[in-house]
Amino acid sequence: MSIHIEAKVGDIADKILLPGDPLRAKFIAENFLEDAVCFNNVRGMLGYTGTYKGERVSVMGTGMGMPSISIYATELITSYGVKKLIRVGTAGSLNKDVHVRDLVLAQAAATTSSMIKNEWPLYDFPQIADFDLLDKAYHIAKDLGMTVHTGSVLSVDAFYSDFADTNIKLGEMGVKAVEMEAAALYYLAAKHKVQALGIMTISDSLVNPDEDTTAQERQTTFTDMMKVGLETLISD
Repeated sequence: MSIHIEAKVGDIADKILLPGDPLRAKFIAENFLEDAVCFNNVRGMLGYTGTYKGERVSVMGTGMGMPSISIYATELITSYGVKKLIRVGTAGSLNKDVHVRDLVLAQAAATTSSMIKNEWPLYDFPQIADFDLLDKAYHIAKDLGMTVHTGSVLSVDAFYSDFADTNIKLGEMGVKAVEMEAAALYYLAAKHKVQALGIMTISDSLVNPDEDTTAQERQTTFTDMMKVGLETLISD
């Protein structure tokens, strides 16, 4: 066991989906995986391992924000040998051409956080997705007929912020959406030499506020990103 995960070594597959919401992890396990077994309930952060199209796959919640996902991703990588990590979560559109329920593949993640800067104070370390996972996810989504955008996202520490107008200006420069986890996940993947990707469903919009979704919809109905994430994990 690690500090925050009660699984034994071998209980977790080497490829995993990482929703922020543990109930979304439960939803994925119950609706997409066969023979799913719960491997973690510490702090209510549910994790499951099962099979998807005959391939062993895990799914686990990470909580909200970069500090939380950093704890779970680090332990999954260093204690359980996970090699492929795909975040499946929600994001807010910063771009008028990116609409609610569209998918965003985070090619890179800018951040307002100091977490990475604290380790590399002299550098602006680039947070980028694994290209192999990104390329596969893009073509899988397109082949399934989904509306998908590929580009930069903004990873922030504060959900409620006085800088919303500034964030929208980033959207005018091509940044697709704002979320709270991708930059830290990409940094840890680079640090530990594993593969990571962020697949986000747009749940609300800073530029098209009339398109927002309900909390229930965000929890259970964003299945496109789950399908793309699972298909990407098992793709050769």
